[in-house]
Amino acid sequence: MIFFCMLHLLRLFKIIKTSKRKDAVMKQLKMAGWLVAALITGWIGMKGYYYFFDATHPTLLVSGLQDGGYYAGDVSCVVNGEHPYKVKNVTVLLDGQPLTYNFAIGKASFEYPFTLATRALPNGKHKVEVKIVDGTFKVHATEKQYDIMVDNTPLQAAFAKQSADLRVFQGKTLHVQFQTSKPLKKATAKLFSQEFDCFPESKGSSVYEAFIPVECEEKPNEYLLSIDCYDHVDNFVPLEGKVQVVPFPFKKHTLHVSAKKIEEEKALGESHEKLNQELKRLALASPKEKLWNGNFYVPTEVIRISTEFGTVRTTQERGRYAHKGIDIVNHPRSVVWAPQDGQVVIKERYAYSGNTVMID
Repeated sequence: MIFFCMLHLLRLFKIIKTSKRKDAVMKQLKMAGWLVAALITGWIGMKGYYYFFDATHPTLLVSGLQDGGYYAGDVSCVVNGEHPYKVKNVTVLLDGQPLTYNFAIGKASFEYPFTLATRALPNGKHKVEVKIVDGTFKVHATEKQYDIMVDNTPLQAAFAKQSADLRVFQGKTLHVQFQTSKPLKKATAKLFSQEFDCFPESKGSSVYEAFIPVECEEKPNEYLLSIDCYDHVDNFVPLEGKVQVVPFPFKKHTLHVSAKKIEEEKALGESHEKLNQELKRLALASPKEKLWNGNFYVPTEVIRISTEFGTVRTTQERGRYAHKGIDIVNHPRSVVWAPQDGQVVIKERYAYSGNTVMID
């Protein structure tokens, strides 16, 4: 603004030399002079206010670092800061030692890049501190701290068992285990055109595992199993093996239930479709961690098993289908206990399963 007013003054001086209306031009010149003086005074006053009275702390933004983040190699970082008066200097500390100490800025806004060479650091936890100070009379400072993890260890992974041992019957669960050289950010097993999350065998373990259900209807054949392993600095290692699905001799069972009984059960409980919807919703909301440890227990004393898992059952209501459960018989009003630790997610009555308690 002051620059444009000065140009206007120079233009008026030229007009005075060539114009006959000197009085009118002099009046404009005087007004422009007052305007320039007012602008200069305002600018000085504003700077003086920011210097002596402003309590605003400088704003600070650090790009390239995240608190709790994992890093490897050379990490490019940028410090951005600004203050209405000016930023005086910037300091960057690594584990209390200066990478940059009181580096002079002297601007209202600035951008300062620096590189974090993590290869020169031991693996593990480190602290980065960034501080900027303004140039005001009261000297305000803004500081940010970042606890980071340095991880330059190469990622390695291998199956706990030989690939030839990966055999599973129809209707059973494939248990896959593999070991890694360090903790993973994510591991995903891929089989039967589906993806399954992998988790540590126990807290802090370097052995990861996945439990992959094999449908009763899955065709006996050899299938490709792949596992994608990512560490916290996004190194990637693939594992590949072959899974042999072996045929299982499922039993056959014809169940005769009266139409009246079927209608009574439907009236007492929620529909089978609603149960399936709940199962899908709960699978998505399930915690991404292993809530149990050790073997599963039979949830009550068993007098006999009335229907085994995978039995090909035929009823007048549902026709022919694979029975995806195990029906066990005990005395009426017997105690039923949880087969393992977990969270109760369903307690409801359904048409086909009756009184139902589901544990995640």
